[in-house]
Amino acid sequence: MTQAKRIGRAPPSAIATDGSDRAGLGSRLKEAREYLGLSQDEVAKALDLPRSAVSLMETGQRKVDAIELKRLAEIYQRPIAFFTGEAGEPAPVPETVQHLARTAAKLTDRDREELLQFAQFLQARNR
Repeated sequence: MTQAKRIGRAPPSAIATDGSDRAGLGSRLKEAREYLGLSQDEVAKALDLPRSAVSLMETGQRKVDAIELKRLAEIYQRPIAFFTGEAGEPAPVPETVQHLARTAAKLTDRDREELLQFAQFLQARNR
């Protein structure tokens, strides 16, 4: 009796691997990167990988290990569950808000803090 049968699991060869999971992960990675206005080269440098590795991840042709996924989630400011498909799809964000987010991502920390304070001022004024 094989070890897999003794512990009640199917042997690895019997488990179907579905490329659609990897393709879904890749498309969510690309979407998050583009949303922030980052290039593949910028992400590759942050991960200390070649740009081609980021491209292969986004097309589902390369596996993403857990450490890379954790780092990508930090870079893209999204929960890991978003990338694995466990979280529901976020509500559509208006194009103007997307543009603001891309622009804000390029500001200094101090400038982003001022932008946040201004947004809070506008929100309070409109109440």
